[in-house]
Amino acid sequence: MSKAVSTKKTKAKTKPKKRRSPVRWLFWQSFRALCAVFVLCMALIVLGAVVNPPTTIYMSQESRRLGGVDHEWVSIDEIAPVMARSVVAAEDANFCQHWGFDLNAIKTAIAAGGARGASTISQQTVKNVFLWHGRNYTRKALEALMTPLVEAVWSKRRIIEVYLNIAEFDEGVFGVEAASRHYFGVGPEALSPTQAARLAAILPSPKTRSASRPTDFIRRRTSQIMDGAATIRADGRSACFES
Repeated sequence: MSKAVSTKKTKAKTKPKKRRSPVRWLFWQSFRALCAVFVLCMALIVLGAVVNPPTTIYMSQESRRLGGVDHEWVSIDEIAPVMARSVVAAEDANFCQHWGFDLNAIKTAIAAGGARGASTISQQTVKNVFLWHGRNYTRKALEALMTPLVEAVWSKRRIIEVYLNIAEFDEGVFGVEAASRHYFGVGPEALSPTQAARLAAILPSPKTRSASRPTDFIRRRTSQIMDGAATIRADGRSACFES
């Protein structure tokens, strides 16, 4: 008799399991996914700080489309310093002063109604090395996540080195080494200020502009970039990437 009573009491104390809230489950799944993405991004960035990327998503796509591309990695020590100053003057004059995003350039772009770009060299490097081309929110979100991480892990000099080695300078021509020989028949270490500025001038639209056959616009842009490169050297804005 006592055993029966005890069994009944035990059953009475047993509580039914609570159902997990779908919202809570979705939250934790999303949180785990974000943590996994963060860890993967961090691993790629740390690896990229010491390992030169042999190719990129876009480069691979162009290689398949064209049947090959012209690309050879070269150390920044083997690139004329004026080349680095020229791309900074052309693309991101405040490169040494920001942490990946140029807030002043963003404000100016917004005021201009989006007619002007505000993408920094750091952002372009992240997009070119780790992501894909095209406009979509997923890519922009990953770019926004990875850019400050790259700035935290890589030196400014490393960012410039990678940028110069993966930028597209003509159809199927990637990196300053290939571009220097393609347009001028010289190595990147022998680039003159004019040649470096011309290469920088075609970067926003390399498939429609030529450094060896410059239009009047490219000539004017080259002159502006040469002045800008000299200015950032004189006022110290190139100090963060020059040895």
